[in-house]
Amino acid sequence: MFEQFLQALQDTSVATAIREGETLFPWIECVHVLALTLVIGSIAIVDLRLVGLASRDRGVAQTTASVLPVTWTAFVFAVTTGGLLFASNATTYAHNFYFQVKIALIALAGINMAVYHLLLNRGADAWHTPALTPMRARIVGGLSLCLWIAIVAFGRWIGFTINTPT
Repeated sequence: MFEQFLQALQDTSVATAIREGETLFPWIECVHVLALTLVIGSIAIVDLRLVGLASRDRGVAQTTASVLPVTWTAFVFAVTTGGLLFASNATTYAHNFYFQVKIALIALAGINMAVYHLLLNRGADAWHTPALTPMRARIVGGLSLCLWIAIVAFGRWIGFTINTPT
């Protein structure tokens, strides 16, 4: 059933145009990389503040409020373009070890973010300096940084293990 879904997705006219066209795949990939850069860069701003290595003169809540709109907008573009790239060769991507790990790491990063925003950031309005940022927030920020670095690494390995469309 899953294989049939992957094949049907790959056989759509959009996926075929991306796979067989000369310019669609590279343009979509460019937008995907740029969107990921904004996602990871904006997340890193918050994570580095949580860890106490950047934006030391700004509170955590202020830093987070400043970058979240950029993060979510870029995330929508990254997911959209990533979905298009996936569709172009769904049967191959779905079985690629590096792709599978990347998706699992994104899920873990999402869980880490949800735990922070839903449970651990109570009182973040008072975390005006790194010294006031509790250890639980520092751990979540450090874990997030590690997860996103691994996501980038596994994403790059996908490109080296799957032949791009020609």
